[in-house]
Amino acid sequence: MQTTPAADAARELRQALGSGFSGTLIDPDHPEYDRARRVWNGLVDRRPALVARCSGTADVVQAVRIAAECHPAVSIRAGGHQVAGSAVCDGGLVIDLSMMRGVHVDPAARTMRVQAGVTMGQLDREAQVFGLVAPGGDVTGTGVAGLTLGGGMGLLARAHGLTCDHLRSIEIVTADGRVRTAGRDEHPDLLWAARGCGRGLGVVTSLELDLTALGPLVATVEVYYPGDRAGSVLRAWRDATEALPDTVTPMAVLRSLPRFRQVPSDLHDAPVVGVGAVFAGPPDEAEAALAPLRRLDDPVIDLSGVVRYEQVPSPPAVVTRAFMKSHFLDELTDEAIRTLLDQEARRIGSGTEVVIRTLGGAVRNVPAELSAYPHRAARYNLNVNAMRRDPGLDDAILDWGRSTWTAMRPHANGGVYLNFSGLADEAEAVRDAAYGASAGRLDAIRRRYDPDGVFELAARRP
Repeated sequence: MQTTPAADAARELRQALGSGFSGTLIDPDHPEYDRARRVWNGLVDRRPALVARCSGTADVVQAVRIAAECHPAVSIRAGGHQVAGSAVCDGGLVIDLSMMRGVHVDPAARTMRVQAGVTMGQLDREAQVFGLVAPGGDVTGTGVAGLTLGGGMGLLARAHGLTCDHLRSIEIVTADGRVRTAGRDEHPDLLWAARGCGRGLGVVTSLELDLTALGPLVATVEVYYPGDRAGSVLRAWRDATEALPDTVTPMAVLRSLPRFRQVPSDLHDAPVVGVGAVFAGPPDEAEAALAPLRRLDDPVIDLSGVVRYEQVPSPPAVVTRAFMKSHFLDELTDEAIRTLLDQEARRIGSGTEVVIRTLGGAVRNVPAELSAYPHRAARYNLNVNAMRRDPGLDDAILDWGRSTWTAMRPHANGGVYLNFSGLADEAEAVRDAAYGASAGRLDAIRRRYDPDGVFELAARRP
């Protein structure tokens, strides 16, 4: 009976892991295989030889030791939400942490320890019991580990910094199979790298985060302005954001109006400029800070108000076909806005959008020696998103996404955000732009802890 190379690889890895592995081993013959290899981005369709779904750190240690012995391609799955699909590899071993979901909050110390399978929605739910938050992303399904290791831009960035700025320590299994705690006093080089450029260091099994007080209620702005006035609205938004306090981290988006229940049906899919922000303080102190964002023009609809903090991030989208690329900008010039409007005129479908996030404030104030994240000086991040379910739209939408990113390149500073780094083939091409001035020191740290390249794929594919 003939076997395939993939079947041989799966059998070799399964036998090597042995009966001591207490989690679940999923090979191509397992009924859960297709689900186990699926990630959020439906464009990613990779077939690993084996998925080792770990029940705890001991399983991770065993998987890493076998990876060092057998030398398969290795990928690490936590939340599985990263757009490039780096959680899964072809023909190799997936070390799957998605079932490791423990959370412990210490309200007196204002810290939290989360295992690597925890999502931002779970983190917010547990922290908000005590009126605490860890600044994170704006989608509840995003994995905390991947978000933090890539930086962690979010709704509270100007007030409280990036998620990685709140990282106190990590538990990590390095390529030699040892479990290390990396913090201020132990392995500080690993902690430095994990703060914003943490791919390919090893398998991070848990993270300790500082928390800050906010909630349970927060004041928000969510206003949609007419798309045919996008130029004047974006210029007014830019000027308004420069005068706002750091308790506000405004964002703007060029998109079609979502089909919310609050939106009249005749406005569904109308082109708009959306403006959003959360006030990082008591709701009764928010009016003066948020009001300028509600007066940029005559709105199509204003959904601003006071809501529970847990309701602010968007719920995770169903598995979709997604493409993202990003730029960092030092300025949002009138010429850059005109370029965006030219691309907006070519935008295809309701799932495409361009998001502009403001930075500065607490993001800029972190010294370089404390974190590997290299984009502190940028004032804006521009994110090109293209999401849809219909494969028939792939070529047209991918062309729009890539051409929009290319058109905006002359207005950018050359850096890209690790967590928005395109599809896997393009992610490798932008590695230096993602790691920036930290690249050399990162390479040295990786060589120190992984001299044989066990995690080479993760390091090479952001």
